[in-house]
Amino acid sequence: MNFDFVYKICTKPEWNTAKENKIFKGTDLDLKDGFIHFSDKNQVKQTLNRFYLNQSNLVLLKVDALKLKNLVYEQSSDGNVFPHLYSELDLKFIVKDYSIDLNEDGNHNLPSELQ
Repeated sequence: MNFDFVYKICTKPEWNTAKENKIFKGTDLDLKDGFIHFSDKNQVKQTLNRFYLNQSNLVLLKVDALKLKNLVYEQSSDGNVFPHLYSELDLKFIVKDYSIDLNEDGNHNLPSELQ
């Protein structure tokens, strides 16, 4: 597991709201669960397939995990360990944002570093 970066998938409107407010409070699911769901580099594709199948208009945020004070790695219901942030996400810790589009066969196009 690479602990340097974690990744957050959200919609473009959610990302735009975060930029307007200068803080990312999370998606509807995050707010309901009480923490921001992240994926590590090897979990992004699995998360997209499980929660965002055939959905376009997405953004992938690459976040400096070493700067997050309230980041906890916890086991999910499927047995995998996922990073969860128990606070809002300060935008200054986001090192890159990627637009995720669907290709012709309905799969998400990921940045080359996550292929």
